Amino acid sequence: MTRAPDQLLLGEWACLGILRSAPTHGFAVAARLKAGGDIGRVWSLSRALTYRALDQLTARGYVHATGEEPGIAGGNRTILAATRTGRVQLDEWLSTPVLHLRDLRSELLLKLVLADSCGVDRTPLLLRQRAHIATMTDALAPHEDDNTTAHDVVALWRSEASQAALRFIDAVVTARST
Repeated sequence: MTRAPDQLLLGEWACLGILRSAPTHGFAVAARLKAGGDIGRVWSLSRALTYRALDQLTARGYVHATGEEPGIAGGNRTILAATRTGRVQLDEWLSTPVLHLRDLRSELLLKLVLADSCGVDRTPLLLRQRAHIATMTDALAPHEDDNTTAHDVVALWRSEASQAALRFIDAVVTARST
């Protein structure tokens, strides 16, 4: 199955975001994506998967080699940077709201962390995301005469999660403006 050019995996978006903020080598990208790394605390990848993601991004023309530097333990390290096409794709992805509530924890948080890392204003994304979630919240809200939501744990979870997501977005926007 072939993915469309803009259908990257979250790990690939994470690598592209790291390289958009500053050119570096794969080992440094992998370090930021470790579970304790600044990006890895939201979305982590093993070193092997990081290098695979970098290969995918290179094959798509989203990153390219810009030079080499001596490695610590031997051979040279290839310095990678986001291409113009890669930066455009990333900027578009960073501005697109997450569609499903189930993906907010991973995808929205990754977008917010990468936007900060890249110096991209995240306010437009947050406002679009809020509008999208508000629409879902209205559709998911239990009606006074409807007792089914209280007995449907999935519907109740979606309703509560959407309200929590709205509070989270409001808190981030408020914190950013102060």
